[in-house]
Amino acid sequence: MSKKVDAGRRALLKKSVVPVDVTRIDGLGELLRQFQGTSIQARNLGRALEVWENALTDPKRPTIFLGLSGPLIAAGLRKVLRDAIDWGLVDVVVSTGAVLYQDIYQTIGGRHWIGTPSADDVALRELYLDRIYDTYVDELKFEETDRAIGAITEKFPARPASSREFLQFLGERFDDDASIVATAARRGVPVFSPALIDSSIGIGLTLHYQRNRGKPRFILDAVRDNYELVQILGHSPRTAVVYIGGGTPKNWINDGIVMANYAFGREGEGHHYALQITTDVPHWGGLSGSTLDEAQSWGKISKSATRSMAHLDASIGLPLLIGALWDRRKLWQPRSRLKFEWTGDEVEVSRAKASRR
Repeated sequence: MSKKVDAGRRALLKKSVVPVDVTRIDGLGELLRQFQGTSIQARNLGRALEVWENALTDPKRPTIFLGLSGPLIAAGLRKVLRDAIDWGLVDVVVSTGAVLYQDIYQTIGGRHWIGTPSADDVALRELYLDRIYDTYVDELKFEETDRAIGAITEKFPARPASSREFLQFLGERFDDDASIVATAARRGVPVFSPALIDSSIGIGLTLHYQRNRGKPRFILDAVRDNYELVQILGHSPRTAVVYIGGGTPKNWINDGIVMANYAFGREGEGHHYALQITTDVPHWGGLSGSTLDEAQSWGKISKSATRSMAHLDASIGLPLLIGALWDRRKLWQPRSRLKFEWTGDEVEVSRAKASRR
């Protein structure tokens, strides 16, 4: 063996895989810490924990954006997501309308029922039951939810508003400590849904539109969402992104940093921390599966960002990740919260006093 080959081997063979020892695991924090020394998606999930903890403990106090897509509520992740907001693990939420709608559906009494993917779907239709893979939801309760959203919208001022302002309005009207939108409203965490009408919330808004055609009414101003996002980014010396799934939330948050940097003169870089849990893959060229490395070519992710992309089902990966963060909370608590004070589409951001939960 030549010296060159020997040197090359030594350069690459510096760290060996460490087998997981389940007899030495004391909580999810230790499990994911051990994952960092393994391979395949376990290592990526373990690295995701490291990335998130780095963002939580960075003295520059990054603004952490959480992007949500997929059947997360049907998968049983409602409380996991609610807790992430309540504990201060994230500062801003960007979600598909469907995730938020199913949160509201449960707030007004709807439930997700255990079903089977081999069900007779024609028979389910006759029973007014909808299927989300192996989960059933109540179509009659969905209609009740649609009409409830439409009725609440009647109380919103007859003027244009962003999805952030509208969702805060909704959240403030639900006395449900288990709710995502209600917890975000109580904690002052902005929630955006840039494709809000591509969900059953859009049905409720259409009912409002039907009742108020030709009259002053609430108007969803999607472009204002962009401007409000840029305001938050402008107040952020550093940003971090956590993507559960992909879709519009991922693309919108990533585009926001580009828009802030070159269209609005923000002096900064791409997102400094980035992690994603997704079942999508990059080789079809779609955004949801595109790698965080690819986003560096667009300036969306910083060239020096710490990042991890775990290809696994969020119904498995997210509870493990949030559970590990809670298990290791002494590392990042107390963390100051951001206080957002809105005047129209302009916001002032300040740090609230840090406190333990």
